[in-house]
Amino acid sequence: MSRHFAATGAILGFLAVVLGAFGTHALKSRLTLEMLAIFETGARYQMYHALALIGAAWAAGSAEARYARWSAWVFVAGTVIFCGSLYALALSGVRALGAITPLGGGLLLLGWWLLATAFLRRRKI
Repeated sequence: MSRHFAATGAILGFLAVVLGAFGTHALKSRLTLEMLAIFETGARYQMYHALALIGAAWAAGSAEARYARWSAWVFVAGTVIFCGSLYALALSGVRALGAITPLGGGLLLLGWWLLATAFLRRRKI
C-alpha cells in the first residue's frame, strides 16, 4: 500500500509541475491576475501535498502505519478537493466553486495532524 501512495505522490508532483507551467505559459494571457493567482495557489499546494503524500507513504513503512495510511488517504482527498476546486474556479470563474475549497483545506490539515500522530506514536525513527 505505501508504494502506491508514494507513486501517487510522485504523479501528483509531476502534475503540479505540468499545471504550474501550463498556468504560467498558456493561461497567462487568458486569465485575470486574480484567477491566475488562484490557479497558481492550486499548483503550489498540490506540490506541497504530493511531497506530504510521499512522506506519509514512507511513514506507513516506518511509523505507526495505521495513522500514516489514514493521513495518506486524507492527503489524496484533500488535494483533489482543495486544488481541484481552485483549478475549476480559476478556469470557469464560477465563484460558487470556492465554497468547496475549505472542505479540502480541512482535510489537508487533518492529514498533517494524522501524520504527526503517526510519528508521535512510534517508539523510534
